[in-house]
Amino acid sequence: MQKAGIIGGGLMGSGITEVCARAGIDTVVVEVTEEAAAAAAARVRGSLERAQGRGKITEQDLTATLERITFTTDLEALADRDLVVEAASENEQVKLDLFRRVGALLEKDDAVLVSNTSSIPIVKLGAVSGRAGHVMGVHFFNPAPVMKLVELIPSLTTAPETLERMRSFVTETLGKEPIEATDRAGFVVNSLLVPYLLSAIRMYEAGYASAKDIDSGMVLGCGHPMGPLALADLIGLDTVRAIGVSMYEEFKEPLYSPPPLLDRMVEAGLLGKKAGQGFYSYGEGR
Repeated sequence: MQKAGIIGGGLMGSGITEVCARAGIDTVVVEVTEEAAAAAAARVRGSLERAQGRGKITEQDLTATLERITFTTDLEALADRDLVVEAASENEQVKLDLFRRVGALLEKDDAVLVSNTSSIPIVKLGAVSGRAGHVMGVHFFNPAPVMKLVELIPSLTTAPETLERMRSFVTETLGKEPIEATDRAGFVVNSLLVPYLLSAIRMYEAGYASAKDIDSGMVLGCGHPMGPLALADLIGLDTVRAIGVSMYEEFKEPLYSPPPLLDRMVEAGLLGKKAGQGFYSYGEGR
């Protein structure tokens, strides 16, 4: 796979873009507006500059990586790609529409179309794409340039050779470590993680302890690198809520249901680090 396309240049999309381009792949990023495309370009450049500052890459590596990336608002730019990774917002209707449109415009019969979704059924995305055998889930973790894990999620209609191609691509080309999960909402990691995050939000909502003390308890008492409320802020509270809703709709287990406080925070635009405010403030100097 020499040509990749990324749909969405947010935190996950820009990270996946960087991973692909650093691996030597010609990468096209499609965003909804020129402003969003410019923000995605700045996000990728900033990440690469930080990597250079830490001695992870050279200035030549940085320049060569940026030269492999094109930012655009034209979905048609994905037509000649070998691989397209959908990293749009965690909204089922948005993703279904994208898979319907991109599935129709891909020129190569063996082009693979994958989703970075955390919870939406892959089989649904494959069904609307018109190329179900070449559709599967490939779930990266944030920050994608750093995190080694990638979940591979074939659906009932994914061809075995598609799974093997993606396993080879993830390991040999990108240098990541894959695990395979069945096509069930949450897959492996979020099925364990999201109930934990929601439980911490319920604890805070009920007044058990402050956000800082809840997080300190898990960091200092359980050896976690980050507390659950800070982690929810990092992931994005809207994303945490969307995953919880999707998992609750599939399994009807109360532990997956988002607590009212999370609903209110998302409605108020308090989405976590990306919005500057969640359970913590991320304004200047905070």
